[in-house]
Amino acid sequence: MKEKVASIIKILSTQFPHPKSELEFKNVFELLVAVILSAQCTDKRVNEITKTLFTVADTPERMQNIPIPKLEELIHSAGFFKNKAKFLHNMSADLVNRFGGKVPGDIESLRSLDGVGQKTANVVYAVGFNGQAIAVDTHVFRVSKRLGIACANTPEKVEEQLKKEVDKDLWTDTHHYLLLHGRYVCKARKPECENCAVQKYCDYYRNIISKNEK
Repeated sequence: MKEKVASIIKILSTQFPHPKSELEFKNVFELLVAVILSAQCTDKRVNEITKTLFTVADTPERMQNIPIPKLEELIHSAGFFKNKAKFLHNMSADLVNRFGGKVPGDIESLRSLDGVGQKTANVVYAVGFNGQAIAVDTHVFRVSKRLGIACANTPEKVEEQLKKEVDKDLWTDTHHYLLLHGRYVCKARKPECENCAVQKYCDYYRNIISKNEK
């Protein structure tokens, strides 16, 4: 399996040679906010929301002082806006009260913040602090299982499986490779198998697509 994963990573690294988050942010706090908003929402939509949001709430102090109903208005188009507004308010209060207004740089502390799960903590740790982590969002989850490099049924378990197969110094890049491949090629409803550079390694293509073509 390690050899297969290494081959896939090598190919995807040529497809996406400079992988990075497509969220727009100026500091780690803004990154954290954007990642919380990105749940069940596209990065493009999040970037549209944060253009306005960050003009009035670009620090934990400013964010916690905005009434939740106003926050709901500002992030309404993100989906699940009521929960996300509460998360942003409580997370910001956590930062002010427990961390001196600064975003902590370790995954355990990040996960202790309201609204921050394993995926969000991994993204912030990897992107904001240049750490090594494999954040498993819907794209990474889907692509990993289609390729056959993970078989677990939860994001947490898929993360564990991928970490065993990928060298630690490539964890963050691998997250980006799989995410971008899922966003632009291995799409949820209509995967573009004909344009897939890792088609020959894909269990989904071999077991489903190629059989239907015969």
